[in-house]
Amino acid sequence: MRCTFCEKEAVLRLRHANLRLCPEHLVARVEKEAKKAVQEFRMFTREEKILVAVSGGKDSLGLWQILTKLGYQADGLYIHLGIEGYSQRSLELCREFARERGLRLEVVRVEDELGAGLDEIARVMHGEPCSHCGTIKRYLMNRSALEGGYAALATGHNLDDEAATLLGNVLQWNLEYLARQYPVLPGRNKLVRKVKPLVYVSEREMAAYCLVSGIRYIYEECPHSAGARSLFLKRVLNELEDEAPSTKISFVKGFLRAHRIFPKAGEAELRDCPICGMPTASSGPCRFCRIRERMKNYAPA
Repeated sequence: MRCTFCEKEAVLRLRHANLRLCPEHLVARVEKEAKKAVQEFRMFTREEKILVAVSGGKDSLGLWQILTKLGYQADGLYIHLGIEGYSQRSLELCREFARERGLRLEVVRVEDELGAGLDEIARVMHGEPCSHCGTIKRYLMNRSALEGGYAALATGHNLDDEAATLLGNVLQWNLEYLARQYPVLPGRNKLVRKVKPLVYVSEREMAAYCLVSGIRYIYEECPHSAGARSLFLKRVLNELEDEAPSTKISFVKGFLRAHRIFPKAGEAELRDCPICGMPTASSGPCRFCRIRERMKNYAPA
């Protein structure tokens, strides 16, 4: 199989784009698609500092490399969740990536913030671990970006992630979430702008990009993600993609073109949390502080 653009051996076939790509043209395409998203949605400029949330996975580490190669000022943030074995392996890969490229990586440990890691929090708190994890990560990412003076917080959500989230919201006709699902969430008050430069790049492309770029990343899924609805939705979309290539990209791009038709719910009034001072829609302490209080009062049997 030869590359669509040259005579070199292709390493990846993209049916949805009708392309066969050698390593050189694979790298060029992925970086071009990310750059296009940054410019199309006016995510940030070269003069602004960007904080990239990295997990040790292919998407976030790949995104960090892409942004630095494109000339953006991008630092990394790793949140050590305290998941036995998994978190430390992920951290080591992030540190290795940053060290090899001379990049700055900030590390925040959930145990230092809440007195316990996610494994213990999941045992103590009611509800799905992913819900608590999301609350914790959003809080710590925003706080780090705010305190560090960053113009935007970039995450590695790719095309598959966005398509799965969109499908879940459409199936439930969750208009509030549909109105907010967009590659850029503007900053307000103490909330920093959030951006998703990989919105047009598939999961397969990111895996191949990391492979040919020599980026080592963690392959295993988070132990707490077993049974997550998002994984089921991705499997459904993969089956659709097998039968009708370009399903995912058409689904996401079509939604983004029609995004303005979804009613914008009035933005919740934000107040400063009486405990930590960070923004919250709650009339009392924010969810992060409530988790911290619950863990502080928890006495193991």
